[in-house]
Amino acid sequence: MRGRNRIAVSMCTQLRGGLWRGASGVTAIELVIVLAIVGILAGLSVPAWRDHVLRANRGEARSALLSLATAEEKFYLQCNEYTGALDAAAATACSPGNLRFPTASERGYYTLAVTSADANGWTATATAVSTLPQYSDTRCRTFQLTSAGAKTARNSGNLANDLECWNR
Repeated sequence: MRGRNRIAVSMCTQLRGGLWRGASGVTAIELVIVLAIVGILAGLSVPAWRDHVLRANRGEARSALLSLATAEEKFYLQCNEYTGALDAAAATACSPGNLRFPTASERGYYTLAVTSADANGWTATATAVSTLPQYSDTRCRTFQLTSAGAKTARNSGNLANDLECWNR
């Protein structure tokens, strides 16, 4: 039991020639290298993550338009025509034609509108709200769906980008 009461003062011992044995810890150079690597990895991963989030939020526009399509068809069964008037607060009515449906998507990233409607069909759009982060999705700014099932999308330059926006 002789060594039990000893307190280790130093875990390092100096050898001949100035070398240290048993030294633990990190040097400032090692710390800077680790921080640089973490910074580079973060710089590469954050834009990819942001792009993934924007692509995932596109599903909100597609879902809202498909829900609106269902509501328009239900309205047609009741009133024998489609309507362009959306109002979440008012009751659905045939005369004047009003559909009880919100004008914004579930989380509010897109505004919904029926741009044309008559007895033969309708066209609805979902447009990214300019004051919210989804507006920075320049590849899929506006989605459009018609009663015939045509799905189109436009980028920030108003050019068609249907495949990327509706299929991803």
